[in-house]
Amino acid sequence: MPNAVPTGGSAYMHALSEEFSKYNYIDPAIYQKADIKRGLRNSDGTGVMAGVSEVGSVRGYMVEDGERIPVEGHLIYRGIDVEDLIRGFITEERFGFEETIYLLLMGALPNQQQLEDFCTVLGELRTLPHMFSEDMIIRNPSRDIMNKLARSILTLYSYDEDPETRTIENELRLAMQLIARTPMIISHAYSAKRCYYDKDSLYLHRSMKDKGAAENILAAIRKDQSYTEEEARLLDLCLVLHAEHGGGNNSTFTCRVISSSYTDIYSSIAAAVGALKGPRHGGANVRCKQMMDVICAEVHDWKDDEEIKSVLERILNGELGDGSGLIYGMGHAIYTLSDPRAAILKRFARRLAVQKGMDDGLDLVESIERLTPEVFRQVKGNNRPMCANVDLYSGFVYMMLNIPEELFTPLFAAARMPGWCAHRMEEIYTTPGKIIRPAYKSMVPKREFIPLAERE
Repeated sequence: MPNAVPTGGSAYMHALSEEFSKYNYIDPAIYQKADIKRGLRNSDGTGVMAGVSEVGSVRGYMVEDGERIPVEGHLIYRGIDVEDLIRGFITEERFGFEETIYLLLMGALPNQQQLEDFCTVLGELRTLPHMFSEDMIIRNPSRDIMNKLARSILTLYSYDEDPETRTIENELRLAMQLIARTPMIISHAYSAKRCYYDKDSLYLHRSMKDKGAAENILAAIRKDQSYTEEEARLLDLCLVLHAEHGGGNNSTFTCRVISSSYTDIYSSIAAAVGALKGPRHGGANVRCKQMMDVICAEVHDWKDDEEIKSVLERILNGELGDGSGLIYGMGHAIYTLSDPRAAILKRFARRLAVQKGMDDGLDLVESIERLTPEVFRQVKGNNRPMCANVDLYSGFVYMMLNIPEELFTPLFAAARMPGWCAHRMEEIYTTPGKIIRPAYKSMVPKREFIPLAERE
């Protein structure tokens, strides 16, 4: 090992990293040779079946004679197409997230009285424990709201009189409590971050028991607590579209893996939050917004397709953006011809975009969706179908709502909380009861132990 002063400083850590690299390398070709299902995906890109679920499903292709056939995307909640679910509450001019929570948790739509009672209980549960925000959030602010959310969820265990009893009754109480409190946690965490790291004013607003998640979020993150009905309904729509996405997505599968050990709900949900934070998962919406900032700065004429394509090519070649060569917001593991969430958001965002004078920005996003497949064909020779995913439009919607970038992924977490909780309950109460334990193939050769004095 190279000589270095063992102070824990950068020189020593660099030496350690070089030592690590000497002994830690696995040839990627081994995965194919040993038929390893890396990412728990088959060679054709389909997911390895790890379980059965009735909570939600994602449909983006058909398989015929072993070949994937692209189809229009569909997102299903408890057997109901999300398009039909949204059409129902939009037609009746009401909010839909709380109804969606009930559907995902219980497995069926509520009647009028059931929905009213459910919303009343969620409103009561939304209030955080006494001095929780002061002690947990303000005294220990974090630059990253997702990390603060995970820590807050784990800390709520200490405030709960019965966090371990695994009866359905208690598990439902815990789930509803987490779902109700998450919007306030992320809102207060953002206020603390803005105050202590951005040197702005600190203001904490109390939850409104008679309002749903969307209105509480908008009121909590704005100094004057003001918002329009149009804004609240659009955010409510975002929450509905992000509430569930099948058992195989990374954060939900994480929740199910952790839950299969029969640990408490706080540990399972905190792990799911950690998974969602990653830029390959929920954190992609932030990367997408940052990419849009680059495109807006580089493209002088937002109506010029050739100029837009030129910038997209530079991003794809790693010359612009974060250097990853990725066009965020385009392509999806399941959806091929269309992501229904993106299509719905695009449809409903237009009205508010016109009201706020941001319709040119929405036109630019649509141009990126339209031109990216052509750029991929030219640069990568890739002719596979490619559609915009929800991140391309959710980031734009959040910008229209004046929601700060730091809250993009936490909002995703607040929306996905009912899906996580529903899958956790399904894992605990309806599966055969085995802990999830896949296998890893060991590739290290047998070595002899060398006494310390004889090592170089």
